[in-house]
Amino acid sequence: MQNSSDFSWPIRVYYEDTDAGGVVYHSNYLNFMERARTEWLRALGFEQTHLKDDLGVMIVIHSLNIAFKSPARFNDLLQVHCQFANAGRSSMDIAQTIFRDGVLLAEASVKAVFVDVATFRPVAIPQAIKDAAMGLTDASLTTT
Repeated sequence: MQNSSDFSWPIRVYYEDTDAGGVVYHSNYLNFMERARTEWLRALGFEQTHLKDDLGVMIVIHSLNIAFKSPARFNDLLQVHCQFANAGRSSMDIAQTIFRDGVLLAEASVKAVFVDVATFRPVAIPQAIKDAAMGLTDASLTTT
């Protein structure tokens, strides 16, 4: 299990991620962050398909705030970081940053909410996920 307080995922900028000037189009930073959150959950031992199919919950983004500091460009190798910030009953706050060679390109705060698959109404975060994200245990869905 990777330490949840410092998860990093490498992402290469492809031509399709950029605008005509070779600069990453602003909405693609959100895609990069989504991929990193998915890999962070996977590293903690949780597949999103298992959450949906076996526990009947999905994770949806309630809100986010992003600040762009410096542009990423075609062929850059980026490091997208995820860090658990806080958890409520049904929501989790995640701090995310994107770096290139140690230079901060973007930072975001993301509020993710756990919802029932059928109703899309908020539900409690499964305790194993909350514990793993907080670094309290190496619990996974297979041990709950």
